[in-house]
Amino acid sequence: MTEPFILVSDCDLPGTVIEDTLRQAGLRAERAASGNLDDIAAAGSDAEGLVVQWAQITGEVMDRMPNLRIISRVGIGYDMVDVEAATARGIAVANTPSYCIEEVAAHTIAMIMTQARGLPAYDRAVRAGTWKAVDARPLAVRPSATTVSVLGFGRIGSMVARGCRALGFRVLVADPYAPADAVRDAGCEPVSIPDAVAQADILTLHVPLTDETRHLVDAAAIATMKPGAVVVNTCRGPLIDEDALADSLRAGHLGAAALDVFAGEPLAADSPLRDLEQVLLTPHAAWFSPEALADLPVHAAENIIRYLAGESVPIVNPTYAAAR
Repeated sequence: MTEPFILVSDCDLPGTVIEDTLRQAGLRAERAASGNLDDIAAAGSDAEGLVVQWAQITGEVMDRMPNLRIISRVGIGYDMVDVEAATARGIAVANTPSYCIEEVAAHTIAMIMTQARGLPAYDRAVRAGTWKAVDARPLAVRPSATTVSVLGFGRIGSMVARGCRALGFRVLVADPYAPADAVRDAGCEPVSIPDAVAQADILTLHVPLTDETRHLVDAAAIATMKPGAVVVNTCRGPLIDEDALADSLRAGHLGAAALDVFAGEPLAADSPLRDLEQVLLTPHAAWFSPEALADLPVHAAENIIRYLAGESVPIVNPTYAAAR
């Protein structure tokens, strides 16, 4: 009996941990020549499993891989996979939801505190020869007098919300899928998305990227925010209309932003966000720690191994089996 073949479409992590893990489990595994549609489809014509990081996996790709049973995403988000198309074809889609929860939550809280305490402005002032705590502090707040609005109360959002409460912030949570009692049990207040946006001194995003959430923070939403409010995003870049964000920051309506993710990555050299000193930028690094780097490729490979063995894996489209 021939071992199932698993294709890795693309992966920018160092080494060949995914392939090695699959082979150690007795599976055949290879990597596509590139992440484009033709190379993936050609290499995976007989693949039963597909591991993907950034390549766009459309229904057309799936149709050219007739034996495909499962797609495993190297990461938490899965917006690069057409999940609706996969479900219609009876293909399971899995992600790796647990590998970097602590890291992203910690990075988010670090960004919140960095902007809430005005650390970039302090740093610039000291380096310029100024030693005045008050004059150098355009944005330094007391946590108990500050409202943090958390959009999304999943694994990361809930950890951020609890962390902010522990620091003394008032925390509002907007998540139509989260039970109100669970939000209250965390010491937070359940509210609607419009109310969370309008009341936020600091707004942080922790929702999946879908057609409904794309540009969730757009010019209209920003216009409802408090003057001087801060926007934090460690989730998905397209959740924010970056042009509208930059316009509001330049106009002085919003006070600051802290961004780890962007609509296009790497961040374009001519992005207006680069020129705004009140914007803190990191290179999609919220997920990173040595431990997360080690766990991620293994978890992605283990999804395939466990699924083929009939074991439970984190499936994001549980109705896929109905199409089989």
